[in-house]
Amino acid sequence: MPHVVFDKSNRDLTTPSSCDGVDFNFIAKSYNFTQKKRKSEYKIAVKKDEKEFFLTLKPKDEKYLLKADKITRVTPVDIVKDAINSYAKHVEANIVFTNTQSFNQKIKPDQKYLKNIDFFVNDFKTDKEIQIEIGFGSGRHLLHQAKNNPNVQFIGLEIHTPSIEQLLKQVNIQNIENILVVNYDARLFMEFIQSNKVGKIFVHFPVPWDKKPHRRIYSNAFVNEALRVLKIGGTLELRTDSRKYFDFCTNLLTNLPKGKISIDINRDLAISSKYEDRWKKQGKAIYDVLLYAEQEDKDIDLNYDFTFNEKIEFDEIIKTISTKAVVDEDFFIHIEDIFTIEEMPNSGLIQVTFGSFDRPVNKYILVESGDAKYFQDSPLPTSANIKAHNKLKEMLTK
Repeated sequence: MPHVVFDKSNRDLTTPSSCDGVDFNFIAKSYNFTQKKRKSEYKIAVKKDEKEFFLTLKPKDEKYLLKADKITRVTPVDIVKDAINSYAKHVEANIVFTNTQSFNQKIKPDQKYLKNIDFFVNDFKTDKEIQIEIGFGSGRHLLHQAKNNPNVQFIGLEIHTPSIEQLLKQVNIQNIENILVVNYDARLFMEFIQSNKVGKIFVHFPVPWDKKPHRRIYSNAFVNEALRVLKIGGTLELRTDSRKYFDFCTNLLTNLPKGKISIDINRDLAISSKYEDRWKKQGKAIYDVLLYAEQEDKDIDLNYDFTFNEKIEFDEIIKTISTKAVVDEDFFIHIEDIFTIEEMPNSGLIQVTFGSFDRPVNKYILVESGDAKYFQDSPLPTSANIKAHNKLKEMLTK
């Protein structure tokens, strides 16, 4: 993570101000609302190339550490480096360490097939059948399917960046145009797909998570969402070398109120991964479990509004708001930290984690003179986030 360490600065940062194309809009200071002793921490609101984010400033061994804020990080990373360097120049900091120099990066693959989750929330439309592969790894299976089914729109989900880059390079080399890639948690992705639009969902060799079963892809909620998006006759296909994972999923699927399954062992596919080839040479069994959708489902209608309509008495709320997590059946909320903006009365930041237990959201709520909004952008409209937001409004306006 880009950062600088300095032992002093010759000037204090005043806001609003600018330096080398970077705007410094306000400074928020950590408020000791937990009544615990800790060193001061500051969030510095900056804007660079039309992107807004925070820098974090805090004492470190009688020096000062300035770094990117994890929650509001932006890309490319050079934007953050420029903001850090501009701050150091602006306050005439005496720097003792930095890793914010920009070097020429290696040429990256064409990103036009790499989409963020907002694209699928707001802009994704297709008349084609959709097929989804979850955790595509090297991409060998996904590339094979896309080349042999040009009239199908494939979506590949992966959280491993090198795997994504490798796949995108092959998409360009092989001139494949019917793959979209997204770096997102598959357990929540299905909420943004219309009902009865998907022909196949491939889950090949997922991490078995034997010691942390709550992190597995397969769960009642995931399977129900898969059945909703699958068209009649569509399949959810698990392929695994883990007998424990196979037993877990088989037990899960055989207790569903609808759908049918088929089970196979050591089924030969037209394409296999390099890992599967290695496992077969070792004599390991490969298990397949297919779930078939047998009925149509109604389309979901996520009616949501992520605004805060009422005034928030920030100066009063921070004195009474609880740090104890609010846990509901479908969501949770945890107030992580509070920051005050001294230049503006009734203003500050609320750092909060909320939403789904599987994919929690970390956000800042910016309150300016009693008017509140999410900093940077609103949460994704998942059902858990919508419910958590409505509860948050109650907590902040009562």
